[in-house]
Amino acid sequence: MLAGKDRKMVDMKSSEKKFVVFNLDEKGYALYIETVKRIVLAVEITPLPKAPGIVAGVINMGGKIIPVFNIRARFHLPDREMRLSDKFIVARTSRRTVALLVDDVAGVVECDPLEITDAGAIMPALEYVDGIIKLNDGMVLIHDLDTFLSLEEERNLEDAIGLRGGEGDA
Repeated sequence: MLAGKDRKMVDMKSSEKKFVVFNLDEKGYALYIETVKRIVLAVEITPLPKAPGIVAGVINMGGKIIPVFNIRARFHLPDREMRLSDKFIVARTSRRTVALLVDDVAGVVECDPLEITDAGAIMPALEYVDGIIKLNDGMVLIHDLDTFLSLEEERNLEDAIGLRGGEGDA
């Protein structure tokens, strides 16, 4: 049986949060690891007419049609051609599975929840950002995928994919 002090250390360790850290233009971003399903090399994206501007198109993954979010556009970063080294982070929002086109995946980091700064404490109404982690090599913005699409963009995506009235995961 663990002594009181040792037990507290074990409890703290188990409460640490894990994040998948990725890069866009050498800047760090993160997603909660529980939302990430897999990371794969990027493949050709099929354009999706009538999709919201944040949606670059769709990919076919194992027979499922998955929308690809153009997060460069959402974060007002310059657009660029896809490279052979780019990756897709396939993740699950509360409504559907999506893919994010990223430059690179740096890995998984763990941190104590007390080390996470609430985004609202830095800048109220900071869109798409849930929190900020300070790492040795810089700050990383934690993103909330459920806020990436507005209600109107969500409806337009469903219409473009033909999912209106469905579960939302083609």
